[in-house]
Amino acid sequence: MAEQVPPARTALVTGASRGIGRAVALDLAARGVSLALVARDESALRGVADDAERAGGRAVPVAADVADPDAVRRAVDVAESALGSIDLLVNNAGMIEEDLPLWEADPSQWWSVFEVNVRAPFLFDRCTVPGMLARGGGRIVDLASGASSHEMRGGYSAYSASKTALVRMGAHLHGDGFGRGLRVFELAPGVVRTDMSTSMPIHAGRTQWTEESAVTDLVGAIAEGRLDACSGWFLRASHDTPESLRRLAAGAPATARRLRVLPAGPQDPLAGDLTGR
Repeated sequence: MAEQVPPARTALVTGASRGIGRAVALDLAARGVSLALVARDESALRGVADDAERAGGRAVPVAADVADPDAVRRAVDVAESALGSIDLLVNNAGMIEEDLPLWEADPSQWWSVFEVNVRAPFLFDRCTVPGMLARGGGRIVDLASGASSHEMRGGYSAYSASKTALVRMGAHLHGDGFGRGLRVFELAPGVVRTDMSTSMPIHAGRTQWTEESAVTDLVGAIAEGRLDACSGWFLRASHDTPESLRRLAAGAPATARRLRVLPAGPQDPLAGDLTGR
């Protein structure tokens, strides 16, 4: 097993101009983490950077299209030049399509969801992980979804498929990198009140929302190294806390919180393979 990974001193947060990304950035800043803030809206990023510095941290705004390979490479170069390293990557930028059945979906919009929800994290992972490994380790948080673990009501086939793919991609990162100090977490935020969630018909009339603090508490604990035993896990802010996860991890099997296909009853000849590896 790799040696213990130090707490994060620096972080890059995508989709940092508003919503969950902004909340995560400001919480990390208050914990003393220096930040690179990435999104397309440069003006909004400057506002978040100002707020982060007032919270006690240092923040560098970097405007970029997260689905553009060249823009991602430039953004990471700027971030590493300014911060010296990226110890924590928070893949928060996300997109959802119109609520339509798959056969009515616009192909360009459908694929754009994959560009943002899967290709962008892949690009940022690919640009930041080598540096993390060279320094002995680092951490990645992917903003997953309840749609990563179960079928979602409504159309949203691209969103559901992309968020499931994101979790599977994170499992590969964990498997390949854990022994070299890489720690990877798939964090579903629950239903936080954001521009995206309030625009979705399935949440019309909702009165109970997941607090932003439930998400930032988990990301903060990850940044500080308190949840490294949960690397490779699917976490959900509406149900998990740093304390509850630490208790679960103490006796969890190697397959804990991984994507699995459920067997068709105890007599299914695939039951062992589906749940045991």
